[in-house]
Amino acid sequence: MNVQTMMVIGAGQMGSGIAQVAAAAGFRVYLNDIKQEFVERGLATITKNLNRSVEKGTITEEEKQAVLSRLVLSTDLADAKDADFVVEAVTENMAVKTQIFTKLDEVCPPHTVLASNTSSLPITEIAAVTKRPEKVIGMHFMNPVPVMKLVEIIRGLQTSDEVYQLTEDLAKQMKKVPVSVNDFPGFVSNRVLMPMINEAIYCVYEGVATPEAIDEVMKLGMNHPMGPLTLADFIGLDTCLYIMEVLHEGFGDSKYRPCPLLRKYVKAGWLGKKSGRGFYVYN
Repeated sequence: MNVQTMMVIGAGQMGSGIAQVAAAAGFRVYLNDIKQEFVERGLATITKNLNRSVEKGTITEEEKQAVLSRLVLSTDLADAKDADFVVEAVTENMAVKTQIFTKLDEVCPPHTVLASNTSSLPITEIAAVTKRPEKVIGMHFMNPVPVMKLVEIIRGLQTSDEVYQLTEDLAKQMKKVPVSVNDFPGFVSNRVLMPMINEAIYCVYEGVATPEAIDEVMKLGMNHPMGPLTLADFIGLDTCLYIMEVLHEGFGDSKYRPCPLLRKYVKAGWLGKKSGRGFYVYN
């Protein structure tokens, strides 16, 4: 299948990043969200990223304009009727995602592939609400999308080989490195990462060390570019909690039990960088 037009649903940090790399790869891209102000904010983020690349000399002003010219702002899911490939990148909530996939299944042409950027939810379950489960796949990009190379590609139970191959090729066209992963809670990235973050939070909770000390140990001792608590603040503590709950529920294993301190911070509205306060304070 020849993909020419894509739609990205959700114009937040992940969605705008995916739209940017898709437009840079030469695709016409609808950037969709529920409000005009959200898509405009997404476009502003993309423009800022591209301006930075022009200043660094990694792209020219002409290339920047070409990328922007391929972006179309949308607040109507019905625009997906023009898309060959859709990537959903909305909040990590099964009810919201299944509602979107049900609607996409109605409006998209039969050939359209529906992908989810979910970081932990089962692709098979998302695919089950459509009449095209063989054309539903997981495409989990890493944050920040324009910088990070990895894309986890997750087959649902019924995803066809053709759709998998197409998705892998698309990832490569976007200058990403696709890695095949099976449909288990948290896939690989979050199944390994989130328990580490959760354990770091337990170290704060039990008074083993300060957040600064824990992050320093992991950076200098394990050569991580960023400590686990800084990373948790960057991801969003509400997202970390949600993924831990998906892992805990999905495997029924107490090793995935979210730390009580994580729950407390989320209840207090200390969600990390986006709220100005998490394990660290952001001005």
